[in-house]
Amino acid sequence: MGDGIGSFGDGGNGNRYCMVQNYDIERDVRMAPGETVEIQGYQFNFAGLRDKNGSNYEGFEGVFKVFSDGEIIAELRAEKRFYSVQRSMMTEAAIDAGLTRDLYVALGERLDDGAWAVRIYYKPFVRWIWLGAILMSLGGALAVSDKRYRFRKVTKKADVSPQPSAALNEANE
Repeated sequence: MGDGIGSFGDGGNGNRYCMVQNYDIERDVRMAPGETVEIQGYQFNFAGLRDKNGSNYEGFEGVFKVFSDGEIIAELRAEKRFYSVQRSMMTEAAIDAGLTRDLYVALGERLDDGAWAVRIYYKPFVRWIWLGAILMSLGGALAVSDKRYRFRKVTKKADVSPQPSAALNEANE
């Protein structure tokens, strides 16, 4: 039973991975605060931008409100950070995880007139890949606990070499 569950988790992962790759949407857009972009039935509204500084970086935080059917379903906060010691820029993507899809927003570079380059991702079935990993682990645990696959203890056999009978011993003497 365990090997069947593990195989189902592993075999299905190829299908799940193909579904993610075939149905995902990635869009690079120019957005200014107040603008809205629609992807796969979700409206991403760039609600605003604020400074956000940490102990070792200076940065910006973009607030994006995500709507579906006119109702807000998520508020995502993506960051763009500059680490002065390493002299490097880093992007912190905002993620709204769901059972059937994940939504990602990442701030790119600042453009003219207060606009930003924004990357928006719609990735369906990502959680299902993790489900496959969990099924493989569960199947492996069940297979290990199955008594049919355990090694049996090897018992030492008693020495049963033939003993000459007393009659033969007397005849030889």
